[in-house]
Amino acid sequence: MAEPAPNEPFDFKATITELVKRAGSDLHIKVGRPPMLRIRGDLIELKRSPLKPAQLKALAEQIMTPRQVKEFAEMKEADFAIGVPGVGRFRTNVFQQRGTLSFVFRAIPYQVKSTDELNLPKILNDIATKPRGLVLVTGITGSGKSTALASMLDYINRSRACNIITIEDPIEFLHKDVKSTISQREVGSDTLSFEGALRHVLRQDPDVIMIGEIRDLTTLDTAMKAADTGHLVFSTLHTTDATQTVNRVISFFPPHEHDAVRNLLSTCLNAVISLRLVPTKDGKTRVPACEMLINTAAVKENIRDSEKALAIPSLIKEGGVQYGMQSFDQSLMDWYRKDVISYDDAVFYSSNPSEFALKVSGIDSTSDRTFSDRLSDSGGLIG
Repeated sequence: MAEPAPNEPFDFKATITELVKRAGSDLHIKVGRPPMLRIRGDLIELKRSPLKPAQLKALAEQIMTPRQVKEFAEMKEADFAIGVPGVGRFRTNVFQQRGTLSFVFRAIPYQVKSTDELNLPKILNDIATKPRGLVLVTGITGSGKSTALASMLDYINRSRACNIITIEDPIEFLHKDVKSTISQREVGSDTLSFEGALRHVLRQDPDVIMIGEIRDLTTLDTAMKAADTGHLVFSTLHTTDATQTVNRVISFFPPHEHDAVRNLLSTCLNAVISLRLVPTKDGKTRVPACEMLINTAAVKENIRDSEKALAIPSLIKEGGVQYGMQSFDQSLMDWYRKDVISYDDAVFYSSNPSEFALKVSGIDSTSDRTFSDRLSDSGGLIG
């Protein structure tokens, strides 16, 4: 793209269109630098003139509602979603840094993809068919949590007739009623707060509740109790794996409540799905490495017993064949064996790099046959 003249106005639509055309995930805009695109995990600077304060102020006036302007004036940051006609839908964060405006736009596909299209384990569809329980989708920012959640909700919507209520800040994927009826509520415009929406959601006859993110104790407590009383509840946490997720849930509560929380979590939890996006070997896209924890009888007992240390990694490895569980390293090994990801990336994204390297070279400890069993089931190692 040719570099524009220094005084040319900032063409936001052309820039956001380029993000979509290049299959990027995020657009970063700040004063003093050209726009930057995040493509397959890397930030790439566009060949444009550095942006000026007046250009970003004009952009804010163009895309923000009076309510959002008021929120930003009070909080110095705001989250919302916008639609750009003919281009797409974008989750937007505006914040202030060094006295100037900055924006980050996350691209949201109009079409919700299936778990097969997203290369996610098929067991996610089985989890979505459960009648009740808590499902937590976890990972760092940009790991695909919202996309995976949307895929499971879409599967429910197309599979059975039920009442789905989402509480989001902001609404990301837009769902249309198919077999189910879906009500999507946005914090700020449809409800004043997560807490307020959750206080009343059980009176709205929900079968499935989706909470965009668990941010506080009240939200978590309500989600767990709703799951324990017969509802299927989905939400996200910014944790890196299943063990950290269980520890984070418990740590939300004061120490004197930990035994009661462990008991509640052991009965209401369905699954923890943790995600990491890994670049493919050809550099064209990314694939999800997915850790799956299913709340089996052994997992329930381990969560409930406060006198035992959490042994979730071992339970995940042992529950692969029977329950469909898998660790990050097992998921990465599968992608590596299929020649989809490189050895260096597989090791980099693994939970135990040195152990993973040993597994690739064919060395197993006598106490851990989970990798060799997994490999022999599918034809051995590529190496």
